[in-house]
Amino acid sequence: MIHVIAFYLFAVMTIASGAITILSRNPVHSVLWLILAFFNAAGLMILVGAEFIAMLLVIVYVGAVAVLFLFVVMMLNIDFAELRAGFVKNFPFGMLVAVVLLAEMVLGIGAYKAGALQLGTPDGMAAQPAGTSNIEAIGALLYGRYLFLFEAAGVILLVAMIGAIVLTHRQRGDTRGQKISKQIARRPEEATVNVKPEVGKGVSL
Repeated sequence: MIHVIAFYLFAVMTIASGAITILSRNPVHSVLWLILAFFNAAGLMILVGAEFIAMLLVIVYVGAVAVLFLFVVMMLNIDFAELRAGFVKNFPFGMLVAVVLLAEMVLGIGAYKAGALQLGTPDGMAAQPAGTSNIEAIGALLYGRYLFLFEAAGVILLVAMIGAIVLTHRQRGDTRGQKISKQIARRPEEATVNVKPEVGKGVSL
């Protein structure tokens, strides 16, 4: 009974949080509602026994992606009026994309039910011994059978990170280079100047 109550609670909170994320006018509030949706989705994953996916949702999506979105939204000077104007301007195109995706989903589900599509069936090659947890099974597959694909994905992410750094790097010409040897050799009398200002005249810079 408790599992049924927990399922409906997590499911309703996930759907409601996702809807409010889209409908919220404040981007900061949208990110906070998105974080709540991730937490409830993680609860659903725990109920079905996929604790590894639940951990990924909390650590990767909430701890990295959503928090990064939150910091970016809070640090950027966002013009909310311009943001709403852009939303209204691109609304017809967004609805067109949504209709196309909905049509593809309907055609795919219809083709599957009609028997035109045949999904693959497990062949038992990736089966793990009885009593093995989900995390152990995923680790055995990632670092065993799919090791080279896993390493290739890591290299692709590394190249993408280096590319992002190169594209966003800017060489500033209004700054002077730092000479560490000159700074170390500088004497105290060259760094500070003692002055005796007269009363009421202040300090001249």
